[in-house]
Amino acid sequence: MKKMSEQGTVTPEVKLKELENRLDDETDRLRKLYAAYESQEKELIDIKAEIEVLEKEIVEREIEKEGLEGLLSQKDNRIRDLELRDAKVTKQIEHLEPELQKMEEKYSREKDRLGKVFSIAEELDNDLRLAVVELSTRDEWYVEHMSLFEELNKAIQNRYEMIETAIEAERQSQHMQRAITDRMDEVIESRAAEMTLEEAETRIESDKSALEPAPEEESAKESAKESSKEPTTAKKKKGKEAPAVDTAVDDDVEWNWSDSVLDGVLDKYGISDRDAFIEFAKAYDKDGNHYLKGSELGAAAVDWVKEHPVESNSSDSTWADDADPWAEK
Repeated sequence: MKKMSEQGTVTPEVKLKELENRLDDETDRLRKLYAAYESQEKELIDIKAEIEVLEKEIVEREIEKEGLEGLLSQKDNRIRDLELRDAKVTKQIEHLEPELQKMEEKYSREKDRLGKVFSIAEELDNDLRLAVVELSTRDEWYVEHMSLFEELNKAIQNRYEMIETAIEAERQSQHMQRAITDRMDEVIESRAAEMTLEEAETRIESDKSALEPAPEEESAKESAKESSKEPTTAKKKKGKEAPAVDTAVDDDVEWNWSDSVLDGVLDKYGISDRDAFIEFAKAYDKDGNHYLKGSELGAAAVDWVKEHPVESNSSDSTWADDADPWAEK
């Protein structure tokens, strides 16, 4: 019965074994599938992680790419600017090359000049040192002999004061004598009109003889003038020519004087021609400093009045017009 069942039909036990075998196979397959699934899942997770990393790298690369593109554009712009500048500089160089040659020539000339100036400066420096040494030596000598110079200056000042005093006294005496002579001539002329011709001639001769200075007084005055070493001009008399005065002066030299003193002298002596008198007075610059002092202007005015009696002022006389100093008492 059993054999028939084994050969002809399948028994439940066989089916069960077959099912168990199949179950085992399927279980093994399922386990392998599960293991494969797990491995695939792990690989998928790893791949996703790699994808994320790659995506991040892609983003970073894109950023780097954009940055590089920006840098490239900037570089391109800079290159263009540099090319433009290069073109401009090239043009400028073409225009400035002649100027550069001119400047080089000027530089060479100025360099030569500077060398000459430097050599001259060295020579001047050496001369300056020598001059400083000379000046220091002169100053030392001056300090040692300062007292002598002070005494000499005092002596010169005293000499000029004495000369000025003597000249002023002589000038005053000459002025008074001239005033007396002029007034006497006027009085004599007015008196002679009233007197007879013989009486007038007699009176004129007697008056002139009385006013003429004695020979001793004239010699004393001449000796005083020679001792003071101050040149004087000769008196001009009627019928005689005055001594010639050397009025030649250098036109380039500037003459100076005090306007107030000059106006006072002109008013005092009644001189109207100012410019002619100044030219005349230049010959009386005794000290040669081209400055007309009051004494020099006064001496020139005295001789001017003698040579130009028409311009003399009769008001310098000390008498009134109606007074007669020679009237008989």
